[in-house]
This record gives sequence, C-alpha cells and structure tokens, in this order.
Amino acid sequence: MRADMGFPHLPRSRRPGLRFGFGPGLGFAFALFACAALGLGSSLSASADDWPQWLGPKRDGVWRETGILEKFPATPMPRKWSVPLGAGYSGPSVVGGRVYVMDRQVATNAPKAKSPFDASRIPGNERVLCFNEADGRLLWSHEYDCPYTVSYAAGPRTTPLVFGGRVYSVGTMGNLTCLDAKSGRLIWSRDFKADFGLKIPLWGVSANPLLDGKQLICLVGGEGTVAVAFDKDTGRELWRSLSAKEPGYCPPTIYTLAGKRQLILWHAEAVNGLDPATGKVLWTLPWKLNYGMSIATPRQMGDQVFFSCFYNGSLLLKFEKNKPEPTVVWRTAKMSERDTAHLNCTMSTPFIDNGFIYGSCSYGQYRCLRADTGERLWETYAPTSGKSQRWGNCFTVKQGDRFFLFSEVGDLIIARLSPKGYDEVSRTHLIDPVNTDPGRPVVWSHPAFAHRRVFVRNDQELVCVDLARP
Repeated sequence: MRADMGFPHLPRSRRPGLRFGFGPGLGFAFALFACAALGLGSSLSASADDWPQWLGPKRDGVWRETGILEKFPATPMPRKWSVPLGAGYSGPSVVGGRVYVMDRQVATNAPKAKSPFDASRIPGNERVLCFNEADGRLLWSHEYDCPYTVSYAAGPRTTPLVFGGRVYSVGTMGNLTCLDAKSGRLIWSRDFKADFGLKIPLWGVSANPLLDGKQLICLVGGEGTVAVAFDKDTGRELWRSLSAKEPGYCPPTIYTLAGKRQLILWHAEAVNGLDPATGKVLWTLPWKLNYGMSIATPRQMGDQVFFSCFYNGSLLLKFEKNKPEPTVVWRTAKMSERDTAHLNCTMSTPFIDNGFIYGSCSYGQYRCLRADTGERLWETYAPTSGKSQRWGNCFTVKQGDRFFLFSEVGDLIIARLSPKGYDEVSRTHLIDPVNTDPGRPVVWSHPAFAHRRVFVRNDQELVCVDLARP
C-alpha cells in the first residue's frame, strides 16, 4: 500500500507519504517498521478501502473495492447499526474504523422557517461527529454556535475531509475547522465571514474543501478571495485569488490537462483555471449563471472537462498544449430549467464513462449523452424519484463494471449504464426520505462506500449496511 494512494491529484514528488533510505543491513528493520506502519491505518494515509473525502479516495466517484454482492436480497437489507443524527446534507467519510459526519442542532424554542426559502436568523449549533465504524458508538463531538441565515437551512452541506490524523470540515455559515481525528480536539479554525468578509450565499457555504500537498484549498467568496489556500497544519493563509459577486457552490478541483496541473474554479460568473501552487489566474471563460448555481463537480475526460448546472445546462471545454486557454467543444445555447437539450444537473455530480455522460437533469430525468457532441441517447426517471420532480436527484458511483445509484427516496440501486440504455439489476430501500424542504420527502446526502459497506444518512439517523458478497 502506498502512503500517497488516497490523493492522486498530487504530483508524485509532493504526495504526502514515507520516504526511506536504507542499505541491505537495514532491510529487516525496515520490514518490521513497514508492517507496524501499515497497522496504523489512517494515521499515515487513506487506505484504498476508506472513503476519506467528497466522492471517495480519488475524488472521482469510483468505489474500487471488490467482493461486493451482485444483487440485493428480496427481503430488506439488515442494518449493522443505526444512530440518531441531526439534520444536514453532509455526506459521511470513513477512515481507519471511524465514521465522520456533520449535522445541526436547532436551538430550543428557535423560530421555524416560514418556508424553505426563508433566510431569517435561526439560532443553533453545528457539530462534527465521529462514530465507531464497528458499532456506531459515538466517540467524540465537536460543537460550535452557528446561527443560520440561509435558504434550505436543514444543516451542513459538505463532507468532512480526513487525512493525516486530522479532520477538515466546512460549515454552512463559513466555519472552517481542523480537528484531531482521534480526539476531536480543535487544532485551528477560520471564519469566512469574519476573516474575509464573506456575504453568505443564498444556500450557504457548500463547496467541499480540497487538499493539495500542504494546502487546503477552499471556495470562500468576497473581493479577491473566491479561492483561498490555507496551510493544512496551521490554518495560515497561503494565497488568495479571484473576485465574484457570488462564489457559487462548486468544489475546487485539480486536473492535469494537456500536461499541466490546473486548479479549476467554477464560480457564478466564470470558469477559471489557476496555478494550484500560487493561485495565479491562468485563464477565465465568462459564464454567468442564473442564481449562481455552479454546484456539480466538473468532470474530466482526457484533456476535456465537462460542466453542468440547473438553469444554464452543459459546457465541454478542451485543453491543448501550447494554448493558454481552453476552447469550447460544445455548450447549451438556451437557458431553461424545463426545456433542456443536454444535462442540467442540480446538485449531483455527473459521471463520464467510455465517452458517455450519465447524470440527473433538472426534473429528475436520468440521462445519457454522447460526450463528444452532447447528443442525448436516452433518459429515465427510474433512479431518481420515478417521475418528473423539480430537482429530482440521485448520486452515481461506479463499482467494477456497474454502478451504485442512491436515489432521493432512499433506495440503493445496482444498475448497468451504457449508451444502449439503463439496465436496473437490483434495488433495496436503505433509509427514509424525511427532509420536506423541496415540497416532497427527499434524502439529498451523498453516501460513503467503504470496507464493503455503505453509510447513508438523513435528517434523523446515520445508517451502516453491509454490502459484502455472502
């Protein structure tokens, strides 16, 4: 097991890990040390079996474990455990036998929001929680005062990032914390409002942080601070970059494109390429979005990157060596939430496989597009909610030659996706949708797949289910 395997976006020379220099006489001692080190698990690195961050070990939505069941049983899947949890959209992360997640505790006698779009002040606390993976026992909780002034105020949006014995979390109102993974002790914190003058976006701070070497890169927002890099050990600011009226909600992403590492920052006014080491802007492509809805993680396909959003549709960019800026391969010309030509993702990240794009469109149409042209090949409502629903959603994760889809009604689906169509293999209900903010019950939290198990949450509980092949 390589100590860098959980963070492939780092160049090999900069990946965290162990370097040894030894002669033949130290071989046996090294072997003993290596065995002991591997036993430490997450204290050195993210194991291939862990799910340490948004979209998994390599941040690509691929579950690489084997030995997973082929079909679900006819009877409901038994739970290994379930524990009470507060509300939130934060997905769990799983590292070294521990499960980390965020939630919100509304203050006693706090006023209720008049509607999901009511952004009046609601007092309460945010929490970062750590549970024992074996039995769901609560190991520690870090809690801080956090009144909300956002729409859809259920709770935190981001998945905790766990690496090197530390947990990095970003709350809805811009509270960035670094905690000791073992004890929950606060190591450092930053406040995006107090430190950078952030005006909280309509739907809160939602972009998952990105670890790159010693840098923790966050979408912040404000004049010159849409992107900010912090020292992962101290919280000290390393660089800041970009200005925009609205920062949007899209996670920072690093891809190697035409032989060059680029930090892709997609905010509400433009797609941008930055030098990850310095924050220097390499190029900017204006793309003004309705309601600032840059949400879905951009997806790479060779030297191309695909973007998708609710109102404005799709955009495919191509990068070529010796060209300072990307070129547009194709894009959606008409802005509409209903009359959609390509793929208008709301919050789920699309998946590109063998030259084809799969994802949930604006009203729950799960679609397949040709990546090179944007041509729509098929659509179905089966993996989202079964019918047309505004913001209908499911999360897509690939495992082997098939996909695990987690629907907004709490079903986990095994399916085969191809340009020929949607082939549902098996389905089971894991958890009830209890969040009614969109006018219907939904569960809008990305699951974690680790140690041949799935971990899902709603606004009331966190659940662990074994998916190992019998």
